[in-house]
Parts: sequence; structure tokens; C-alpha cells
Amino acid sequence: MGATESVELSTSDKILLRENSQGVATLTLNRPKSYNALSEEMLKALQDELNAIAADDTIRVVVIAANGPAFCAGHDLKQMRSNPDKKYYDQLFATCSEFMLSLMRIPQPVIAKVHGRQLQQAVSWSVLVT
Repeated sequence: MGATESVELSTSDKILLRENSQGVATLTLNRPKSYNALSEEMLKALQDELNAIAADDTIRVVVIAANGPAFCAGHDLKQMRSNPDKKYYDQLFATCSEFMLSLMRIPQPVIAKVHGRQLQQAVSWSVLVT
């Protein structure tokens, strides 16, 4: 398994990139203009990939990285403010909780390659993947 395989995921906007190389799956958040904020679409793409990786015994480790000046700004506040309905928030936080639990439960170790000027989200990611 010496070859490198790149897979683009989720949307035509390529908000999440995946590269597999020698048993390492690297998921790269790719919304640099929004500091890789966790939109609904990003959370779904991450969850879909974690589910696929968890079932793939050729993947031995997962690295979550990000393009741009920051790793992840947290939730996409612009998207959240445009949906003031309580049902929306309940669903969004349930989706986020499912993703965070998946990070802890996936059989492969997960490494967050954190960089930039964010603090709270980076601390949350590092605690979850430790």
C-alpha cells in the first residue's frame, strides 16, 4: 500500500479533502476563508468519513488537518444566526455530539494537526482525540 490515493469528498466545493497513504487517512478541513468553521455540511462530511474509516481495516491512523490560517474556528456562527429556530439548534448540536463521540469511539487513533489562532475549538479537539 505504498501508493498515495487522494479522494475529494462531500460537495463540489471540496470542503473536506481526504488522502490515504500507507495506512494513514488524512482529512483536511478546506474552508480557509471561514477559518474552517464547522458548518452543517462540514459536520456531515466529517461524520461520513469517520464512519467509512472506522470500517476500513487498512487505515491504521487518522490525521485531521486544515488548510488556511487556522485549524477550526468552531461552529459556523453565520449559518447558525441565519437559522434561529430551536429545532435547528437541537439538530445541529445532536449532529455535532454524534461527530465528537465518533472521534472518541473510532478504532483508529486520531491526531488533530492543530495550527493557527483558535483556542477553544483546538482545546476541544485535542481533548477528544487524546
